[in-house]
Amino acid sequence: MNKHIKVTFACCLFIVLVIGFMVFHSTTSQAYSPKKKHQANGPFVSGRVLVQLRPQLMALHAPNVIAEEGASDRGEIGETGVHIVELPAGADEEAFLQAFQSRPEVEFAELDAIISPAEVIPNDPWYAGWEWHLAKIQGPTAWSINPGSADVMIAILDTGVDGSHEDLAAKMVPGWNIYDNNSDTRDVNGHGTSVAGTAAALSNNGVGIASVAWGCRLMPVRISDATGFATFSNMASGLIWAADHGARVANLSYRASSSSTVASAAQYFQSKGGIVTVAAGNEGVFDSSPDSPYLLTVSATDPNDLLYSWSNSGNSIDLSAPGSAFTTVNGGGYTAVSGTSIAAPIVAGVAALVLSANPNLLGSEIQTLLKQSADDLGPIGWDTNYGSGRINAARALSLAAGGAPDTTPPTVSLVSPTSGATVSGATSIQILSADNVGVVSVGLSVDGIAVGSDSAAPYTFSWNTAGASNGTHTLKATAQDAAGNQAGVSILIIVDNSSDTTPPTVSIVSPANGSKISAGVTVLVNAIDNRAVVRVELYVDGSLTATTASSPFTTKWNARKAKTGPHSLLCRAYDAAGNVGTSLTCAVYK
Repeated sequence: MNKHIKVTFACCLFIVLVIGFMVFHSTTSQAYSPKKKHQANGPFVSGRVLVQLRPQLMALHAPNVIAEEGASDRGEIGETGVHIVELPAGADEEAFLQAFQSRPEVEFAELDAIISPAEVIPNDPWYAGWEWHLAKIQGPTAWSINPGSADVMIAILDTGVDGSHEDLAAKMVPGWNIYDNNSDTRDVNGHGTSVAGTAAALSNNGVGIASVAWGCRLMPVRISDATGFATFSNMASGLIWAADHGARVANLSYRASSSSTVASAAQYFQSKGGIVTVAAGNEGVFDSSPDSPYLLTVSATDPNDLLYSWSNSGNSIDLSAPGSAFTTVNGGGYTAVSGTSIAAPIVAGVAALVLSANPNLLGSEIQTLLKQSADDLGPIGWDTNYGSGRINAARALSLAAGGAPDTTPPTVSLVSPTSGATVSGATSIQILSADNVGVVSVGLSVDGIAVGSDSAAPYTFSWNTAGASNGTHTLKATAQDAAGNQAGVSILIIVDNSSDTTPPTVSIVSPANGSKISAGVTVLVNAIDNRAVVRVELYVDGSLTATTASSPFTTKWNARKAKTGPHSLLCRAYDAAGNVGTSLTCAVYK
């Protein structure tokens, strides 16, 4: 018996219902700039119309017809007679379409529509009505792009896998039993078989269930004892063995994100071009363990994209995924199970699809791509419940087809004020930011408290230092690009409003001197200071009546109960240094 410290399953496979335990036991990319508006067939290529002239006019009139409409001919598609017509910058494609269609020389004209692949719906009997998680992650669209390659192997580090199961047998490659140090990888508990079926069971074969990565293969690596418990050392050894034997994806449906030993082995696995998925755990607690860049930790969501109450959250959460599935059972058959042990292999399956579409991606690039393509849930951006969001297989494959994800963060700098500068009053803050693709937003914070954000250059903010104490403060500028990459820069500045001896100037704009008033009086004040006005007071007949601290400095006087006759209005303005400016008296009559 292995006497090392043992770690429990992340899931213990909460069995929702055991249905049919023995049931069925016998039985080239091109980059487009799509227009956001749509026609009947969906989005279309911006700045383009496809035009075919009538056969007898085609050769003679094509250049003239296109030029007369103010467009350019970019060539003919083979011998079809269909010309790719480029429109002027900013053109209304539908207006040009109508113009071409109305010409007698034109046989037809149409927009160059961008059509998504037809969804692939598997014929596995349990798919409809039971496997909601596959539609949730847009599996049908993903499979139309790539259902998985047999060249990609997913290592299932678990209790073993039932290699004789009808929906698994054809997918198996030789694995290893780390626990007993032999080649017997049969499932001694059942946990591993359910995990394996979720990731890559045989699909669209008219039998049993569908899985995430149809065409990818499964490598069983047993790391547990007969009760399902596994040690950190066996997990690490299993990762090393799987990496050395060609696995590009490894799944650990155990709560192991806090282990430095496991993270070290995952680093080795990543250096071989792979990615390791780990279950967050099912205790319903917050895990304060720091995040590891080598482990992709997965929390579990329900059909409404909400975190299951039993799913752990924490600093290490990278992604979320559906936490329930109908899957394979050790010894044959199928059952419904729940847990982060199911969420993790769903992400592992998507990672395998991504590698199938683009095997040249590095392990770190796969992680970035999965995060960038996820459906953001909860607060905007990363959070401790959902990580970067719920996995989206279709979007991940679309990004994979475009090559390596954007991992370059923006550059950002604080231009003014400079580090160590002394500021006072209303201070203008200027930030510069650039990115290899494009900056989405730039934010400013003072001492960790957000001041504001801007989505378009020039990035300029105004900070009224009157509300800050004299002394040192930290300004931080943060920039983010469309891929979610962030960069920040901080400087220290000094606020000094103490040496200000100049009082504000203040005057009453309305009501006018000598005017007649009614029951309700709005007093508009013009208050200016060399730094900043922090407060304006209104005095009526020598008594403080109203105060305002924001510009425009408008105060109100309820004169309903005031005596009939003359009254005097006077305003005082204060700056952060305590200097006071006083207006001229304004006489009014009721």
